[in-house]
Amino acid sequence: MPRPVEVGAAEDGTLTYLIDFAPSELPAVRAGDIVRAWDLAREAAHRAASGAGRAFRFRRADGGWTDLALRDRDAMCWAGAVDRTLGMETSYGLAVCLRLLALIDLLARASWAHVVVDLSREAELHPALLRLAAESRLTDEAGFDEHGFKQTLRIHPALSLQSGAPRQ
Repeated sequence: MPRPVEVGAAEDGTLTYLIDFAPSELPAVRAGDIVRAWDLAREAAHRAASGAGRAFRFRRADGGWTDLALRDRDAMCWAGAVDRTLGMETSYGLAVCLRLLALIDLLARASWAHVVVDLSREAELHPALLRLAAESRLTDEAGFDEHGFKQTLRIHPALSLQSGAPRQ
């Protein structure tokens, strides 16, 4: 059952999400929802739809907080698209959004990622890659464990780091 997320809005339109648990406790999501979120995010980016700034405050197991802020224009646009369609006032909608953002972040910075995807404006993400993002656990910093993600890709039949390109 999705847990509620407290959402507040500042005068400048920035949305703040108070989450009473760590990002690693966000649920896995349906692969179809992350595929839909990717499609909606791309459509919003093509329309140059803007999105509000967003801040996330997660309570850690030790009682402290982990803060995450979206200030990147594309990330804000994508989060807005997810929020408008799935909603981010529950742990499930928030999980879809953060998984999509974590996937794009990982693919943009990992040196090995160019083998499985080209993140150009017309990028297409393989459905198996999106399924992996839907099922993989987020870290306490709301990202994916790069090593674990890469290891899973090594053995995935549709996404092989040794093949040179994802098979469709």
